[in-house]
Amino acid sequence: MKIYLASKSKARKKLLEQFGLKFKVFPSKVKEQSKRGNLSYAQLVKFNARNKAQEVAFKIKEGLVIAADTICVQKGKIFGKPKNIQDARRMLKKLSSGPQSLYTGLAVIKKEKGKEKTVIDYEKTKVYMDPLKDRQISSYFKKVSPMDKAGSFDIQGKGAFFIKRIDGCFYNVVGLPLRKLYHIFKKLGLFSIICFVLVLCGCSTEYNLATKQEEKYYYNTDKEVIMGQSINRQVEKELKFTNDPLQKKRVEDIGKKIALVSDRKEIDYHFQVLEEDTVNAVSLPGGYVYVNTGLLDKVDNDDELACILAHEIGHIVARHSIKKLQAMQSFSILRLLVAVAPAPGTGEVGTAADVAFTQFLLGYSREDELLADQLGARYAKLAGYDPHAMITFLIKLQDINRRMPLQEKSYFKTHPYVPDRIRVVKQELGEPISFDDYINIEQQPHKQ
Repeated sequence: MKIYLASKSKARKKLLEQFGLKFKVFPSKVKEQSKRGNLSYAQLVKFNARNKAQEVAFKIKEGLVIAADTICVQKGKIFGKPKNIQDARRMLKKLSSGPQSLYTGLAVIKKEKGKEKTVIDYEKTKVYMDPLKDRQISSYFKKVSPMDKAGSFDIQGKGAFFIKRIDGCFYNVVGLPLRKLYHIFKKLGLFSIICFVLVLCGCSTEYNLATKQEEKYYYNTDKEVIMGQSINRQVEKELKFTNDPLQKKRVEDIGKKIALVSDRKEIDYHFQVLEEDTVNAVSLPGGYVYVNTGLLDKVDNDDELACILAHEIGHIVARHSIKKLQAMQSFSILRLLVAVAPAPGTGEVGTAADVAFTQFLLGYSREDELLADQLGARYAKLAGYDPHAMITFLIKLQDINRRMPLQEKSYFKTHPYVPDRIRVVKQELGEPISFDDYINIEQQPHKQ
């Protein structure tokens, strides 16, 4: 059965392509209704999606028509696609001032043997952005066209830098809620149980030395490395690396010593220094570690730097990026969208790289951070560095973080409270835990 996408959205087209669906772009010429009248936001996007699907379905003899409509809502006001660049500028400035909700209506019409069956649904996702300045918006618009995007930004690309948090479906923000689309396909009887076999065949079970458990991975090490390379290319385009060869060599030398004693030696580790003032360090799938110059300025000795790098290597060893990515993508659902399994290392890696790049900006969970602290102390000690330096640096960072305004990004954006982290490090080192280790001193007011 031929599939028709009733949209000229590049983001929607890319999503369907990368998940293996063969289709033809057949844009609907129906004018979207922007005034909802007595309709709810959900009813409005479903109404528009249905009209688009019906208009295209009327023009074809047989096939499957997929149509969607997305609006952005903030404080009761609807933001659709901008009329011009000035409108886009005003729109993005306004949206960055507070949380917003994205509604996407989905309509799928199955037209076969003279009969039609239509299923309509919607998805809602809440998005929180950092407040944007005019120069940030101007810089963004020089690289990305906002004209075909509801709300004037894209989360799968450079717009990810503006996002603080997402509550709901990531792909809804991209432009097409795939999980909801899967359920519509299921109602239309388009996929058989054999798709589940494809999912299971694509997964492997491996013993994770960090968690001491057998875990299932859709992405094996080879795919993880390919993904890391892809994200690293994005980082190279978006961020600036240091020109100081001594800083780079120091980080590389210490990082490689830590990597040699880690529980994951089958990958090559890469260490880079970013010209960023924020006190931060991050890691990517496949062995990529980045340290900001702002963090290096706060490091007093090699022991502290070793503990930081060991912490990031701990994330890689535990495969935190991969596990979070698998949860975000809901592979057991997304793979059902593919009629034939794609070739290894092709489409799905590209989509995963977009998601993981966003994840790179948003950070890990607090549970992941605690495990990385535990592994970091262990690896630093094995490499010959003083693991107690992790505790001294955590206390130092806590003081730095307390002095920053609440909205500023910092090393503790997603990290647990310092007493929790110190307690985990002490437990790893076999040291006694005192009452003070349970006092959450980080809840003191921030200094402005």
